[in-house]
Amino acid sequence: MRIILKPIVNSLNFIRTPRDLWRAWRGNIQLWANLFVIGWAVVFMLWQGAGFAVTVGTVFAIWAMLAVSLNLVVGFTGLLSVGHIGFFGIGAYSMAVLSSNPEYEQLRTEALTTFAWPFFAALPVCVLLSGVVALAVGVVFNRFRDDIYVLVSFGFAIIAFNVFLNARSLTRGAFGIHEIARPQIGGWTLNGELQFLLFVLAILAVVMLIAWIIVTSSFGRVLTAIREDEDAIEVFGYQATQYKLAIWVISAMIAGLAGGLFASWTSFIDPFSFILLESILLVSIVILGGLATIWGSLLGAMAFVLLEEGMRFLPFLPAEYIGQARQVVLGILLVLLMLFRPQGLVGKYKL
Repeated sequence: MRIILKPIVNSLNFIRTPRDLWRAWRGNIQLWANLFVIGWAVVFMLWQGAGFAVTVGTVFAIWAMLAVSLNLVVGFTGLLSVGHIGFFGIGAYSMAVLSSNPEYEQLRTEALTTFAWPFFAALPVCVLLSGVVALAVGVVFNRFRDDIYVLVSFGFAIIAFNVFLNARSLTRGAFGIHEIARPQIGGWTLNGELQFLLFVLAILAVVMLIAWIIVTSSFGRVLTAIREDEDAIEVFGYQATQYKLAIWVISAMIAGLAGGLFASWTSFIDPFSFILLESILLVSIVILGGLATIWGSLLGAMAFVLLEEGMRFLPFLPAEYIGQARQVVLGILLVLLMLFRPQGLVGKYKL
């Protein structure tokens, strides 16, 4: 809320007349972007009703976690990664394998070993396993910079998808995994959509707090310095590779957390939820909202979810073309941003 009000307060410091107010606000793109996306969200939710709003809110919360995690790497550290969807998938499959119902799986072809763990026992494993994989690949990734870094992260996303698709003894391949556990507290299971939304929003608030602590600390200031000039920061005695590896692992763990929540919410996952296109969409969300700003990640995720869901209700658009139309509109929007607002809606830096 403080981030939303800041541009308004700054404008009011120089207001003497209503004309001054209009002049101050007219060129404040950050303020208008906030008001437009939030207003669009409110109108859309009221139009579609409470049930639909709950579903959209859950999708937004999960994508917002992913966007925040990626922005820590891309926005604050300057490492353009397109492989974060792999960590999202690792978290989702960890939750699925550990918590799915074994009785259901025994009735299916290519049944796999399941453990029937409760949600809150499986979720820490989702986070830790994503972090361990990120540590392993991050040691290799730290040897590269700039364009090569993008290419190796691209390769990681492809490798992750192929593992999800072909490791049938672990993931059941294209058949997917069903009956994934919902969160349960005592004898109370969060089966209701509203209950799960409130739970996910609480997790999102914790993720935002962690991200805010990181970026406002001395650790975060070193990350920003690495973004500006990695060689210069090493002159002052900072080991840039260690800082990059640390934030890479932290961001991957947040992505794994989002993956675990996603698997529990949908109760079914398959490899095609973690294709490279999803990773590119995630990068687009970060660019759309703005680099090096936590609020921008939330704003970009909100705009993306509203665009994705809103286009289903256009009366002149056939259902079979909705997916392609979303990609076209998002692509046009990104081109316009690169031309007129390369730092995104509320970002601090250009890509």
